[in-house]
Amino acid sequence: MEIAYWILAGLLALLYLYSGGIKVFQSQDQLRPMMGWVDQIPMPVVRVIGALEVLGAIGLILPPLTGIAPGLAIAAAIGLVLVQIGGIVTHVSRGEIKVIGLNIGLLVAAAVTAWLGTVWL
Repeated sequence: MEIAYWILAGLLALLYLYSGGIKVFQSQDQLRPMMGWVDQIPMPVVRVIGALEVLGAIGLILPPLTGIAPGLAIAAAIGLVLVQIGGIVTHVSRGEIKVIGLNIGLLVAAAVTAWLGTVWL
């Protein structure tokens, strides 16, 4: 279970560090080709989503690695599940049903990571 946690948490952390980082640091014009929804959501909200993704990625790795408040990793995984639920709602409201596959995959991966955290941590 521990190995499975670290594999999933590591992959999710890498993905969310990248995804969140570009939301925090790139302009709306730079994000638009990858994320058409940035035109409908105020940029401060996009930046907050990016910051939450980065914090979630850090929360998956740092607490179990240091042994300090490892339960925060479970909270981070649950937070990432909530981020994906928001992403799915956004895509569905925009009529983009075909693109929610990645969101569903990330939601499941984060949920499994949370479950592994409850078993292992």
